[in-house]
Amino acid sequence: MLYRLARPFLFQLDPERAHHGALRFLDVACRFGLAGAIAGAIVHCPRRVMGLEFPNPVGLAAGLDKNGEHIESLAALGFGFIEVGTVTPRPQPGNPAPRLFRIPEARAIVNRMGFNNDGVERLVENVARARYRGILGISIGKNFDTPIERAAADYVYCLRKVHAAASYVAVNISSPNTANLRQLQRSDQLDRLLGTLTEENRRLAARHGRTVPLAVKIAPDLNTEEIGQMAASFARHGVDAVIATNTTISRDGVEGLANSEQAGGLSGAPLKDRATAVVRELARSLAGRIPIIGVGGVFSVADAREKLDAGASLVQLYSGLIYQGPGLARRIAAGLAALRP
Repeated sequence: MLYRLARPFLFQLDPERAHHGALRFLDVACRFGLAGAIAGAIVHCPRRVMGLEFPNPVGLAAGLDKNGEHIESLAALGFGFIEVGTVTPRPQPGNPAPRLFRIPEARAIVNRMGFNNDGVERLVENVARARYRGILGISIGKNFDTPIERAAADYVYCLRKVHAAASYVAVNISSPNTANLRQLQRSDQLDRLLGTLTEENRRLAARHGRTVPLAVKIAPDLNTEEIGQMAASFARHGVDAVIATNTTISRDGVEGLANSEQAGGLSGAPLKDRATAVVRELARSLAGRIPIIGVGGVFSVADAREKLDAGASLVQLYSGLIYQGPGLARRIAAGLAALRP
């Protein structure tokens, strides 16, 4: 109710300014013990995925808290897990502003942020200061000026840095806002990258006595053959989960609306069916060998249920939070708990 009153004011602000302002407000509310009152208590509907015990299957997608500065505040909104990043080896400013655009008529967002972040060292420092002890995913990527043929070195560097702090590591090879990044989804480059990362992850596990699952985040703009080839690669290299999907370069469902022609990735309600179709095809190709985290257009219990029915084990949301408010994660988790036999 409060968010419905506040949203018109927030939507008058520049989207990036509103984003930072809302997070600062949430931090203050958390500091005074009010965040739970805003969103409600966490719902327990446990799922075991990737060898981890999730208190409920509703997570926060990467991108909202790129530097891990608001982990405790976001966790207070009832999420079963939090994913921060995407983080790169070196700090980078991202693309020039404006770079974030709302399409309210379609409950959609276009972003071309470009992995703006303070670098992996800063993120690890922020995570160390946080008192959150739930499941934390850390999304890693490459710097914009690292040539694609040397991308693996950036991912390895980040993996080494975040290994001790992460519950799982998400490998982002699917953002449309870093030039050529999606080339890493091609079968030959994907095999090389996954071979390098899984081997390094095994070395880190042996060194530290702690196994950290690896998840790979893929694009929605893939055909059936590409999904099948990627699924085979994931199984061959023993990836622990697949996150499906990132934002889309398609503009289906927003044609002719203000901001629809802005460059960048489209998220929100128009992505729902496309992302669910990828989850379904991926589940068919993987045949239960690797769990899937379903992302894209989750605004309701029904949307989340659709992803789970398509083959996902967990779901994540981001744009739904912007349009529906801070109580969304708890409402969806409660609805899924009520539906579960």
